Amino acid sequence: MKYPFFASFIILILVIRHAIRRNRNIDESSRAAFWEKERKANETRKKPLDDLIYITPDTSAFPMDLMPENEEIADCRRIIEELKKEKIVNLTGITNTDLKLRYGVANLPVLTSYDDRFTLLVQTYEKWADILWENGYAKEAVPILEEQVRIHADVTSVYKRLAAYYKENNTPEKISGLREVAETLNATSRSVILRYLDEN
Repeated sequence: MKYPFFASFIILILVIRHAIRRNRNIDESSRAAFWEKERKANETRKKPLDDLIYITPDTSAFPMDLMPENEEIADCRRIIEELKKEKIVNLTGITNTDLKLRYGVANLPVLTSYDDRFTLLVQTYEKWADILWENGYAKEAVPILEEQVRIHADVTSVYKRLAAYYKENNTPEKISGLREVAETLNATSRSVILRYLDEN
């Protein structure tokens, strides 16, 4: 009875060793492919940025006079006004390597600055909306949340709050609009957002 068990044990070890070797080969191949891609990216010459989609913050529907004594909201308004003067691009989900391949290595610093401003804009919108929502001003926060959807921010809570608000205020048809935008997101949160919208 010991021999079949011993033979099975040996086979199991061989299978595990084969799997480890195969995974190691795959990892080495993936690593080699990555560095080859990175090498080509670092040799790519500067290219025009003509196809970039620039974002202009739109605060026309925001409750600008609400909670005027709140310093955090005042800070949000100041940041957004400053960002309106700058170039902003949503580059979420695009790696530096891909950016270098598409636009040239020399353009990476300026592209990074565009994307950093987008991140700051989204964070500022989110902070402002959070303050309003938590202080009982859900209706007033909606335009800020909708602006985040317009610029294709990938903040899960934005879609959750809007979906809940639309359902509570008898406009569930607007949820389909949220889903259309969510389907285009180039972020890891995309699947989470879509699953939530489908379930609600």
